[in-house]
Amino acid sequence: MSLPANTLLLLDTNVVIHLARDDENGKKIERQFGLTARPERPLISSISVGELLAMAYRRRWSDDKVAKLRTLVADLVQVSAGLGEVVENYARLQCEKLENGHPGEQNDLWIAATAKAAGAVLITFDKDFQWLDGKHITVNWIAQAR
Repeated sequence: MSLPANTLLLLDTNVVIHLARDDENGKKIERQFGLTARPERPLISSISVGELLAMAYRRRWSDDKVAKLRTLVADLVQVSAGLGEVVENYARLQCEKLENGHPGEQNDLWIAATAKAAGAVLITFDKDFQWLDGKHITVNWIAQAR
């Protein structure tokens, strides 16, 4: 999916992990979306920030590595999951998920609710967002580089 320059992008946690690692997938994301050259900065949910820091602490990242992660996150626009519209979207998505047996974790719903509230395209590797695509949000999947 080609995205116009003025399209808001919300990066899923797994996307930011690859950007932080600057691995092959991170380079692919930058090539595909031109994140650093876009006129608008990409968004990140406060839920993703918590997930990223928890992962870094759990894996006992060095202070330098955590500082680099914080710098990367600081270059993104953080959207609080506590905003009223995000909370309302989360509640509605959670009900639909439970009523219809859709896959996904709670944090994924918060991230999707944030994308919906911001009117942003969600950039992810995670197929658990599939049931939301086109109905609640627009999702752009990235194939993992091998």
